[in-house]
Amino acid sequence: MPFASPAPASSGSPSKIGVLLVNLGTPDAADPPAVKRYLREFLSDPRVVELPALLWQPILRGVVLTTRPKKSAHAYGQVWTPEGSPLAVNTAATARALAERFAGEGVLIDWAMRYGNPSIADRVKAMLAAGCDRLLFAPLYPHYCGATTATANDALFSVLAGLRVQPAVRTLPSYHAEPAYIGAVADGIRAGLAALDHAPDALLLSYHGMPERTRQLGDPYHDQCVETSRLLVEALRGDFAGPIETSFQSRFGKAKWLEPSTEDKLAELASKGVRSVAVAAPGFSADCVETLEEIAIRGEEFFSKNGGSRLHYFPCLNADPKAINLYEGLVRRELSGWQAPPPF
Repeated sequence: MPFASPAPASSGSPSKIGVLLVNLGTPDAADPPAVKRYLREFLSDPRVVELPALLWQPILRGVVLTTRPKKSAHAYGQVWTPEGSPLAVNTAATARALAERFAGEGVLIDWAMRYGNPSIADRVKAMLAAGCDRLLFAPLYPHYCGATTATANDALFSVLAGLRVQPAVRTLPSYHAEPAYIGAVADGIRAGLAALDHAPDALLLSYHGMPERTRQLGDPYHDQCVETSRLLVEALRGDFAGPIETSFQSRFGKAKWLEPSTEDKLAELASKGVRSVAVAAPGFSADCVETLEEIAIRGEEFFSKNGGSRLHYFPCLNADPKAINLYEGLVRRELSGWQAPPPF
């Protein structure tokens, strides 16, 4: 059927508000077949790889999906937990903690992944079946980018396009400059610094990279990351005396990406005599393979090979109480009119 809907809640049931937290995605297991399925979905998204399908798909299904899954599976295996993928574990924990803040208020909190499981389609339909007639869709990306926020919204609206009865919908905007976000990230960095037995020589703020072309086409991601760094430098003034640098990680392919790259910046710092560096990843709401393997493991090895002595990785917000305070404030503000919000 072209238009289908989940079975609605009984007419006597009170309506609910659904809040769906969304993160990027993860394979179901740390093995090549699962990673291959995940990468096929992820790298087939035209918002992620902005090349004509006729040009890109043969490359993807040829060399990329032939060689990359084994390498990526090894990376996932380095950080996989008994409960599963770190990104899924941390996002689920965030949803549970946030749900506790809304207990008894008729607000249903759930989570999904843009790629992989649990899917946006499954969780949206489950919320509708549970009686939600209003939905706040909340991608946990502090910075807006077409390859993250926009494609998550695309997936949501694709689901809604197939439903006869649609909920009222709101989407969470980027929050890269929100005082509560800056405060939570800054507090996490302060806690990381306090746990060290010495102050590092430099602090590096590493954001996920994007092709430079996205910036030239008007995507605000780069500028929002730079603004976050500026605000964090202000917030940390008096707490850290060394230089605070910005970089972009996770380059893929031969196209030019946002610069400086995290690897280049680590090599540059080491060449300037920096022996100890701390790295935080403000653009990631939850720790994942890009932070735990790429930075905390490979980043430290790379820094050491280039003359550095120690790289200290500071965790993402994850489900820290300060993160839950941030998300509660953002959600309550976005639910204004649907639910009476307390002061942020």
